[in-house]
Amino acid sequence: MPHGPPEVGVGPWVGPLPEGQEYDAQLLAEGDRRNVVDRYRYWTMAAIVADLDTRRHDFHVAIENWQHDFNIGTVVRSANAFLAAEVHIVGNRRWNRRGAMVTDRYQHVRHHAGVEDLAAYLHEQGVALYGVDNLPGSLHLETTSLPRSVCFLFGQEGPGLSEAARAACDATFSIAQFGSTRSINASAAAAIAMHAWVREHADLSGDAWRG
Repeated sequence: MPHGPPEVGVGPWVGPLPEGQEYDAQLLAEGDRRNVVDRYRYWTMAAIVADLDTRRHDFHVAIENWQHDFNIGTVVRSANAFLAAEVHIVGNRRWNRRGAMVTDRYQHVRHHAGVEDLAAYLHEQGVALYGVDNLPGSLHLETTSLPRSVCFLFGQEGPGLSEAARAACDATFSIAQFGSTRSINASAAAAIAMHAWVREHADLSGDAWRG
């Protein structure tokens, strides 16, 4: 019996080579082992990003980065899966990319020195800033209608949103929890919030959602 995971992706192209600027000559010759959906097999990274840009969703994701939180990479990976418009890193410019699994290469990632800069950037584009934290007075995600143009802001694992972040937000909402702990993992909360937007606003007809 063979051991180890099955080989990912596809091998070298067989048959007449396809025509089109989106194709990568090296991938066609050597195979494409990247973790991409089938429609992007053998495409250059630039071509994939350009195609994604034609259909990105209207929500953004932001996360504070004061302690080099390991969750940031996972948030970026989920943002790519749900096709966020942009991801915003607030605070330290350097962040732990390990959890992103190279999906940051397909995502527009912006850095902001502070939440005030983030809020100003978003408001210039008509994007609301919604913090995600279980704070007193927070809206309930389960019963809240989310704006189509919105940025979800997450704090660090543990302390949650900073005081500056709370002040900069147009609103905050919490995610219903029923167990013994007071909070859930930041990357899990981010995925829940993004999926709530998808359920309310995304085009789920046909195969659009498959990428």
